[in-house]
Amino acid sequence: QLVESGGGLVQAGGSMTLSCAASKILLWRVDVGWYREAPGKERELIARITEDGYKIYADSVKGRFGIFRDSAKNTVDLHMENLKPEDTARYYCNTVPAFVAAGATYWGQGVQVTVSS
Repeated sequence: QLVESGGGLVQAGGSMTLSCAASKILLWRVDVGWYREAPGKERELIARITEDGYKIYADSVKGRFGIFRDSAKNTVDLHMENLKPEDTARYYCNTVPAFVAAGATYWGQGVQVTVSS
């Protein structure tokens, strides 16, 4: 199970950190990603940390977001800086590819991030 925390309302230019905790998945043994889904748009993968620690970012967040893994805590954080109104979305963490159980893709509840202009 993956549980996201953090989120909320922030002004443009501000920063925020989201955290992803897992109870049954060892996050240091899989690729983990942060995804987001904005209103009217499809869910997209914006940041990924591979099992080997390699980090990949979508162009839209490159240079502003950072993904970090804490193996001891079994968490993966997303640190976001210089937030823009277009970053407003619901954010989810998941494995990459997304975790499938009993034939269905698992998604947690996610957290809402709202960036005001």
